[in-house]
Amino acid sequence: MPDYGHPLQFGTFVTPTAQDPDRAVTLAELTEAAGLDLATYQDHPYNPGFLDTWTLLSWVAARTTRLRVSANVLNLPLRPPAMLARSAATLDLLSSGRLELALGAGAFWDGIEAMGARRLTPRQAVDALSEGLDIIRAVWDTDTRGGVRVDGEHHSVRGMKRGPAPAHDIGISLGAYKPRMLRLVGTKADGWLPSLGYLKPEEMAGANRTIDEAALAAGRDPRQVRRMLNLGQNAFLPTGRGFLQGPPEQWVDDLLPLVLEHGFSTFIVAADDPRTIQTFGAEVAPALREAVDRERADAGTATGPARAAASLAARRPGIDYDAVPADLRDHAVEPGDRAYPRFRHGYMRHGSPGLVLRPESAEQVAEALDYAYAQEASLHVRSGGHGISGRSTGDGGVVVDLGRMNRTEVLDPGTGLVRLGAGARWGEVADTLAPYGLALSSGDHGGVGVGGLATTGGVGYMGRAHGLTIDNVTAVEVVTADGTLLRADADHHPDLFWAMRGAGANFGVLTAVEATAAPVRDVVLGQFVYDATDTGAFLRAWGEIAEAAPREVTAFLTMGPARGGRGPAAQAMVVHAGDDTDSAVRALEPFLTVGPVLDQRAQLAPYPAILVRDDGPHQGHGLPVARSGLLRHITPDAAEGLGELLGSGDVMFMQLRQVGGAVNDVPVDATAYAHRSQNFSLVAMTATRGAARLDGRWADLGKHLDGMYLSFDTRTGPEVLGQAFPEPTLGRLRALKAEYDPRNVFDTNFPIPPAARG
Repeated sequence: MPDYGHPLQFGTFVTPTAQDPDRAVTLAELTEAAGLDLATYQDHPYNPGFLDTWTLLSWVAARTTRLRVSANVLNLPLRPPAMLARSAATLDLLSSGRLELALGAGAFWDGIEAMGARRLTPRQAVDALSEGLDIIRAVWDTDTRGGVRVDGEHHSVRGMKRGPAPAHDIGISLGAYKPRMLRLVGTKADGWLPSLGYLKPEEMAGANRTIDEAALAAGRDPRQVRRMLNLGQNAFLPTGRGFLQGPPEQWVDDLLPLVLEHGFSTFIVAADDPRTIQTFGAEVAPALREAVDRERADAGTATGPARAAASLAARRPGIDYDAVPADLRDHAVEPGDRAYPRFRHGYMRHGSPGLVLRPESAEQVAEALDYAYAQEASLHVRSGGHGISGRSTGDGGVVVDLGRMNRTEVLDPGTGLVRLGAGARWGEVADTLAPYGLALSSGDHGGVGVGGLATTGGVGYMGRAHGLTIDNVTAVEVVTADGTLLRADADHHPDLFWAMRGAGANFGVLTAVEATAAPVRDVVLGQFVYDATDTGAFLRAWGEIAEAAPREVTAFLTMGPARGGRGPAAQAMVVHAGDDTDSAVRALEPFLTVGPVLDQRAQLAPYPAILVRDDGPHQGHGLPVARSGLLRHITPDAAEGLGELLGSGDVMFMQLRQVGGAVNDVPVDATAYAHRSQNFSLVAMTATRGAARLDGRWADLGKHLDGMYLSFDTRTGPEVLGQAFPEPTLGRLRALKAEYDPRNVFDTNFPIPPAARG
């Protein structure tokens, strides 16, 4: 059979002996240190001489950082697939995507029967395994509505709730030798895992042929099935020699035909000898990779990911999928791919992109941009995907998803200098900075991406004390429209540095920022619920008390319309940016006088704890319409206007975020965000069908507003550009747009037209 073109992987097959449990773990740690990819263990739950494999996998995953773990193979008759799916997803999440599954239909039936399992005929065993595969994948399929329902002969699930979804697309391999099992591999599995010894060399071609024919009959590309092989010291290779005989270069010569002629690409050495593991990692694996790369280059072997016929049919017109750059191909996600539901939506908006590219370096971002520009499809850039406008997803376009560029580094704990990858989410950033006693003001939601916030503003819980997020940014790393990687700061490309802080989506793809975090470990959070029936009077009092509060205090107020015969309610999150509880109490007490208090509480908490956490894949919670405005003060007239807006029934909710303080210390022309005299940021949201009514109400409110914050507005176009970027800011931005993006590559996220060149 031909080479299937999969990247080579190497691992160990360790005996999980209970007599020396530490050794089973130590050998896994050695596997990782040797540079190998995978540690696997036998699964014989009926054998008292072996450790429980699942417990062992969990322990090994906790003791390693890079190594993937798997059973070899899990005994499905003794591990119900519904619970196995949930356990596997949990371990995959806890290990950051380092679990793989390999399943078997059961062997050593005397031991299995002793533990209560029913003996199955070969046909029944295959059917049971097939049902188990369906259940496992259904549990992981959290994009499908409703519970899991499989009414099989051997496994039944009736309405089990789906999830959790694993951290990565867990591959499921099957240990198989007989034709019926091999056909199941080709039809449903991601991999085939036999052991050399049980599988004779002369049987390899026929077994591969059976798998391939079954895959084609199921509408799959045979390359979707990875061919894996357990190698024991007493196993004989096609060359006639026993494995591990002779010097390491002989092992390479023996393994090379298995790749090129029989399609195997994962080799798992069954050896509990540390020296063998070290040799396999240090000498055999790199030499075999080099030899295979050389042979594949000469033969022109296809090495990209394989996709099923159904996936190919889901491709969108205008995109040349075969031209995706090689460095981006392995992590690209297309419609029809199993991973597509995890990458298609934003937090608020449903999406159906035609292709999602997932670079992990600035160089790959440049490749992605060059490729995307050549397609007949829109370009969307995503950091966290949380934005309410849906501009980071779209329909049929190319999304450059920066989620893999998510590293957070503390460069200098003393000064608070940090470096953040654009794909990191602010909850992750807060968690990383907290042990150093540092924090960056960054909105209220931990699922928001660094790139989106650090290019528009960042109205956060510590804004009055420490400014907007962009006010703390000291340098940006950007891939511009022509693919150039630039570092911009006060001394290098200062014009680009200015533009990126407030209008960055128009000038390039932010890949990383450097920023100065504040020395904040804990904050005091006050939470208040008010009866806001007399809405105008309540808002007037709120505005006065919020503006009079010390700078350490930043308050967010969320209000909803009257419901169920009750008047409007208001919920406040008031943060004192520091751990001085006495000062915090004095600062928070005036907020109890704003209006009738229905509930109140205050607590000292680590800064990361006050952020809303939603770190999983976005599901598109709705299709909202949002309008944004800024206010200098909540005057009596403005308060009445806001009250009328809320009472109209044309908004789902309304929020006032406090700015001012340190935000307004920054000169108007210091950043492209030029709104440095306002004290409140207002957003109102409604359903799509209510957009026209909301716009009418918003026009009435316009006389009280002074500018807008573009991240909270779903509008775009010339009529709102001047509100987001008042002159002379807009003129300067248009001139810079003509310099850095004259082709208007970045035209989907609140686009600024380039100035005409004279």
